[in-house]
Amino acid sequence: MNGRERILAMLAGRPVDCLPQMPITMMFAADQLGVAYGKYAADHRVLVEAQILTAERFDFDYVSCISDPAREAADCGAAIQYFDNQPPAIDESRARLADKGALARLEIPDPLGGGRMHDRVRAAALFQQRVGGQKLIEGWIEGPCAEAADLRGINALMTDFFDDPTFVRDLFDFVLKMELRFARAQIEAGIDIMGIGDAAASLVGPKIYQEFVLPVEKQMVDALHEMGTKVRLHICGNIGRILSGMGSLGCEMVDVDYVVPLRQAREAMGPQQVLAGNLNPVAVLRGGTPESIAAAVAECHRQAGPRYIVAAGCEVPRDTPPQNLLALRDYARQATV
Repeated sequence: MNGRERILAMLAGRPVDCLPQMPITMMFAADQLGVAYGKYAADHRVLVEAQILTAERFDFDYVSCISDPAREAADCGAAIQYFDNQPPAIDESRARLADKGALARLEIPDPLGGGRMHDRVRAAALFQQRVGGQKLIEGWIEGPCAEAADLRGINALMTDFFDDPTFVRDLFDFVLKMELRFARAQIEAGIDIMGIGDAAASLVGPKIYQEFVLPVEKQMVDALHEMGTKVRLHICGNIGRILSGMGSLGCEMVDVDYVVPLRQAREAMGPQQVLAGNLNPVAVLRGGTPESIAAAVAECHRQAGPRYIVAAGCEVPRDTPPQNLLALRDYARQATV
């Protein structure tokens, strides 16, 4: 099996020759190519080159368009800080929707309009040319809570849930329409699975998640399935209180961060949900040894069961020793599925 075949088989519940591995690499990948991260995030050609090099060097089964969460916000006119060797960052002190009234005047940007969203679409198309049919190609969009926080500011959004729920629903509706338009462009460019990053959802309680976030995530996942793509849900942080809701979305794959035991995720989401994770990226993956990492990922596999994809809880730190990532490869390729 090649990488694409292996992941698709795992997601479909078919036999696989070994465990797939899908660690998230961004800054690590740029460093493998020897380029400053600012160039990686700004130029799809650099991102694609770095991702393919990293996937081949460590035998990953996929490549990803992910670089930073500021692409949609940038095309909406948000204030973005750019750095030579760090990810772009949204300047929340000048949030695009600091004035809530600006939402009514905000237009959904064209994902093919030459902005940062378009650069990601170009990455998807170039991946399809370079490794289509061999490596699974992952696109990426922001989830409703994450993108709303990017546009409004995280602290303001958290108070809006209580002070102005109507505005939150209107904002989530805007985000849903924008992200689905962005997703369609990536799907048409050739991606195989769509990652949804909704990290801010880990900061709300189960009541707010059920009332505000979950229904929009469900609309997003259902629409992506209607477009013909599979879905990877990534909500980093402590998701223990919202696991059952996440499991009800119907995503083919759910990432679990290291703060939540995979055993707990399995119990909440049932035996058929494919889980990925959940090594501590810093203490275990970066700071461990090949031997300790092999033991840790074996324990993840034991807790998750056979419906499992090897990965860290979140992004692989940029200074992770190469031999530590190779330990993931060795376990994935040798484990009994």
